[in-house]
Amino acid sequence: MEVSFDKSARNRDSRLAEVRPAPEIAPVSTTEGKIMNLTFDIQPAPHPTPEKERAAKLANPGFGRVFTDHMSIVRYSQAKGWHDARVESRANFPLDPATAVLHYAQEIFEGLKAYQRDDGGVNLFRPDANARRFWNSAERMAMAPMPEQVFIEAVDQLVRIDRAWIPGGEGSLYLRPFMIASEVFLGVKPSAEYIFAVIASPVGSYFKGGPAPVSIWASENYTRAAIGGTGAVKCGGNYAASLRAQAEAIEHGCDQVVFLDAVERRYVEELGGMNVFFVFDDGSLATPPLGTILPGITRDSIMALARDAGTVVREEPYSIEQWRADAASGRLKEAFACGTAAVISPIGKVCATSGDFLISGGAAGPVAMGLRKKLIDIQYGRAADPHDWIKKVF
Repeated sequence: MEVSFDKSARNRDSRLAEVRPAPEIAPVSTTEGKIMNLTFDIQPAPHPTPEKERAAKLANPGFGRVFTDHMSIVRYSQAKGWHDARVESRANFPLDPATAVLHYAQEIFEGLKAYQRDDGGVNLFRPDANARRFWNSAERMAMAPMPEQVFIEAVDQLVRIDRAWIPGGEGSLYLRPFMIASEVFLGVKPSAEYIFAVIASPVGSYFKGGPAPVSIWASENYTRAAIGGTGAVKCGGNYAASLRAQAEAIEHGCDQVVFLDAVERRYVEELGGMNVFFVFDDGSLATPPLGTILPGITRDSIMALARDAGTVVREEPYSIEQWRADAASGRLKEAFACGTAAVISPIGKVCATSGDFLISGGAAGPVAMGLRKKLIDIQYGRAADPHDWIKKVF
């Protein structure tokens, strides 16, 4: 079955440097009010990785360096909508040098994980939330939105065929859905063709020996996003723009960079790839408000778990000056970053041109570690799931 996406208003003339407005986004085709699902053609790899070689790779996979045997792929065109859904051998994409993504950076991605339960089953954590964010990212980038059911099915089918690649213990299978503009043209306009794909990478525990507090550099020379920009979108350009600031952080001996707002250069926004939380002496939590930052799924989960426990959670601006003052006075007890890869990373030290300061003596705090354990236990099926976040693949 095909899911149509009408962009007939789009002018296909590709004259160089002609700027056109983004097309209006029409609803996808439906049947009795439900978005149609595609049937995936499953094509197992003819020469999968031998078991012995796979076991050697899983012994110490690191992060993002080892990949499974397969990938899910779905194509889009204006004439056919979403079509040609397949699971096949992981392989290179043949791309014309004029493929739109190479010139105009129309691309988006997501990140989520599959976890092996103690009973041998496999969990996905909040794939519906990733699917919704992917849809929102596509709309902001003038791309064809991917229906939620198709997104989840693409992830589910890949996990099923590459189940043997899921590490045991605290490891997991990191899943990377992404979409690129695949039309061949030169000209500033939204692409008329897209490739959606999901690849998978087995990853070990992000921290060896438990989470260690990280040091962060407060960037004063670079900003990540501004109001009206793409800060709330998971697109590669946001991460590319953060790399110079991250390099600056490393030059100053820090692990990560934290960005300040683009207007006043004083309000904390987020790290290069993670959201941030603050824990105060009255037991409350605060996190920067959405708007120019990524609406993190881990961030949202942490707020829900904290509120379940009766904790007051505020979404409010917090300046770097206030951060320094609260750390010095003892009002601020902890700070931590969060994201899919690391889950929660305690922040022990903040460095800036105006001077460095420690948070709670530079040690990991009980609130961050407690929330981390609660979340991980739900992900691995070791604790109750009161919010129905888990999707069982097996």
